[in-house]
Amino acid sequence: MTDISYRGLFDLKDKVAIVTGATGILGSRYCAGLAESGAHVVVVDLDQEACNQLAEELHSLYSVKALGIRCDVSSPNDVKKMVEQTIKELGQVNILVNNAASKSADLKEFFAPFEDYSLDEWRRIMSVNIDGMFLVAQAVGRQMVAQNQGGAIVQISSIYGIMGPDQRIYEGSFYLGGSINTPAVYSASKAAVVGLTRYLATYWADKSIRVNTLTPGGVESGQNDEFLRRYSNRIPLGRMARQYEMVGALLYLVSDAASYVTGQNLIVDGGLDAW
Repeated sequence: MTDISYRGLFDLKDKVAIVTGATGILGSRYCAGLAESGAHVVVVDLDQEACNQLAEELHSLYSVKALGIRCDVSSPNDVKKMVEQTIKELGQVNILVNNAASKSADLKEFFAPFEDYSLDEWRRIMSVNIDGMFLVAQAVGRQMVAQNQGGAIVQISSIYGIMGPDQRIYEGSFYLGGSINTPAVYSASKAAVVGLTRYLATYWADKSIRVNTLTPGGVESGQNDEFLRRYSNRIPLGRMARQYEMVGALLYLVSDAASYVTGQNLIVDGGLDAW
């Protein structure tokens, strides 16, 4: 009936995948999903010890090669060295999950009202969320072009990169011990990810490098009950996402199952943007 294995389309055996922001709540799940599917994983984040620990876990659990690399994605030199080390150790790169994003160490500054937001804080966040996205895509894309084997890039946006936050859900809401909101810099930077993705999808199409966006909705990660209630009431499926629920979408986008998919934004939000 067919000359193709549909299950086999999702097989990532011996592909090399770079994941930035890899030790975070979603990044570590992306790494695990890729490794379980057979990919060798480059774990990229700011903390070398955390990168090494996750790489060791991936190797132990899934019997794949895993490499931990400390990299500040806002540093062109760091990004260059990260790609060079990947090629030296693993020989190629086939997949990029461009996931790194920043919150300020000073949460008071990060969550400041728009009217009081400092330009310095804005630039600090942008230096990672979009400058870093650009630098990593540029360096990895250059390597993929040189390899002449195509590739798959997935850039991580956010539901608040495609729609405005409902400010009412933050009344009485706390996270990490303090009140929260969604700063404009976060929304603006995540909206820019979608634009960059569409540009790169057409720019590298003739090189068989596919570039897509994955846009997660809100994910449970320690928010207080009031926030969970208010947010869940805005979702058609009636709850926040669980951390693993982004992984299936990612694996689809980086696999041959999505071989004719590029320039798209896959939104995994429980139906929020469909209201």
